[in-house]
Amino acid sequence: MTVEDSANFNDSTKKGFGVANLPNQLHKIVTKKGTDFSIMLVGESGTGKTTFVNTLFATEMLTPMDDSLRRKKQTDKTVDINIHKAELEEKMFRVKLNIIDTPGFGDYVDNNECWLPIFDFIENQYEQYLIQEQQPVRKTLVDMRVHACLYFIRPNGHTLKPLDIRAMKAIGERVNLIPVIAKADTLSPPALKQFKKRVMDIIHAQNIQIYSPPIESEDEDVTSKNKEIASSMPFAIIGSDQDVVTPDGRTVKGRKYPWGVAEVENEQHSDFKKLRELLIRSHMLELVNTTQEVHYDFYRTTQMKTRKFGEPKPKKTDNKKFKDEEETLRKRFTEKVKLEENRFRQWEQKLIAERDRLNKDLETEHSLVKQLESEVEAVQNAASPNKFFRK
Repeated sequence: MTVEDSANFNDSTKKGFGVANLPNQLHKIVTKKGTDFSIMLVGESGTGKTTFVNTLFATEMLTPMDDSLRRKKQTDKTVDINIHKAELEEKMFRVKLNIIDTPGFGDYVDNNECWLPIFDFIENQYEQYLIQEQQPVRKTLVDMRVHACLYFIRPNGHTLKPLDIRAMKAIGERVNLIPVIAKADTLSPPALKQFKKRVMDIIHAQNIQIYSPPIESEDEDVTSKNKEIASSMPFAIIGSDQDVVTPDGRTVKGRKYPWGVAEVENEQHSDFKKLRELLIRSHMLELVNTTQEVHYDFYRTTQMKTRKFGEPKPKKTDNKKFKDEEETLRKRFTEKVKLEENRFRQWEQKLIAERDRLNKDLETEHSLVKQLESEVEAVQNAASPNKFFRK
C-alpha cells in the first residue's frame, strides 16, 4: 500500500464505510415484509378468553358465544380449533395476526386427553411449514405456527387441577406456554398472591415448561422491566371492554362492584399491562424467534432423523377423535350383533319347541297305530278257533 493509498484509507475510515446504514436497510426490509404472529387461547369455557382478546386489541376480535350454543357445544364432546385472522398496522409496520380459539376444551365429564387436538394442531402447523420449506419456490410461505399459547387457569383459589397439569405439560413441550389466571378480581389480594405461588410451585414440581422471557439487557430500565414481567408469572388478569367511572372521576376499562372498581390496567389490580407488554410490545420478536429456533427447530430435527427428504409424515392412529368414533362404531356393531344373536336364539328356541311338539305328536300317532294293530291282531286271534270248529 502506497502512502497515498494509506492516506485515502485513513480518510475513508474517518468518514465511515456506511456499514452503520445496515440496520436502517434491515428495518426497511422488515417493515415492508411485516410479520406473522399467532396466539392460541386454551382454557375452559367461562374463563374470559374472548373478553381478554377483545380488551387486548380494543376491538371485537372474537364474538362472545351465546349460552345456548355453549350448552349445545358441550353435548358434542369435541374440541374445535377456530382461527380468527386480522391485520394490524402501526407506523407502516404490518402484523398478520391469528387468534386461535379452542372451544370445548375441559367442558365435559370425561376430559381425558382433550388436549390432543390442540397438540396435533400445533404439530401440524410445524409440518405444513416444513413442507413449504422443502418446495423449490419459497417466496410466499404461509406461517401459521403458534408463537404464544395462553393457558387460562380457573381462579378456584386452591391449586391446579389434574387436567391443567397434564394439558400444560403436553402443550408446553411444543410451544411458548404462558399461564394466565383468569378473572383475578374474584379473589382477594392475599388469596390471589397465595394462589399464584401454589401454581408456580406445581409448575416447577411437575417440570412444566413455560415461556421464560430474557431478562438481561444493556439498558437497566429494560432489565428492571423484564424482571418485573418474569416475576409476575402466572399473570393474573382482569378483562373488560366496558368503560366505568372510578370514585375519583376517571373513566377506565374495568368492572364496577359495590365495594369499588376493578381496573384492567391498574397494576395493583391486574397483570394485564405486563401481559400486553410481553405479547405485543417488548417480547413479540423474542416469541417469534423462540418458536423458530427452539420449538420448530426441535420438531424439524426430530422429523429429519426419522424421515427421508420429501417423505410425508406418518399418520397417527391414536387420534382421540378417531378413537372415540371407532369406539362408538364398535359399540353399535356389538349391540347389533347381540340383537341379532337374541333374535336367532329366540327363533332357534321356537324351532326346537316346534320339533318337540311334532315329535310328541308323532309318538302319539305311533302309539295309536300300535294300539290299533294290537286290537286288530286280537280280533283276528279271537276269530280263528270258530273257523276251525266249522270245518
